[in-house]
Amino acid sequence: MLHIIFFEPKIPGNTGAAIRLSACTGSMLHLIEPLAFDMDDAKLRRAGLDYHDLAHVKVHPSLEDALAEIPGKIWAFTGHSSTLYTDISYSDGDGLLFGPEPDGLPQWVLDHPEVDGLVRIHMRPGARSLNLANSASIALYEAWRQCGFPGGA
Repeated sequence: MLHIIFFEPKIPGNTGAAIRLSACTGSMLHLIEPLAFDMDDAKLRRAGLDYHDLAHVKVHPSLEDALAEIPGKIWAFTGHSSTLYTDISYSDGDGLLFGPEPDGLPQWVLDHPEVDGLVRIHMRPGARSLNLANSASIALYEAWRQCGFPGGA
């Protein structure tokens, strides 16, 4: 199982879309507190449609708590890396770590000893960032493809 990790997410619609992504791919979504919304938020529910019961979601009080449950490598997504997400060899159990909108992961998270590498999603010059849920989708589907789409149809 692959793992999506949202560090202190702020926009409920993005987390709702990630819940749907988790349900469609069989991945685990880890949300690290504090969350800037309630898990019963209407925007979160709307974005996740009726996939909430099919998704694997866990809320963690800290980064360390979440990382302790991920058996594979941790790949932190940031614009401060020259390594592209397509240059990584992903394995079952890996975690894809994303920071909150609009600032991304703080430096102490990027420097965390459990983080195995920093990676970026290629964009055109002058573009600051992609939508969080879109970024997670791009990265997760590449990792899932490399793993052979286990559980997919």
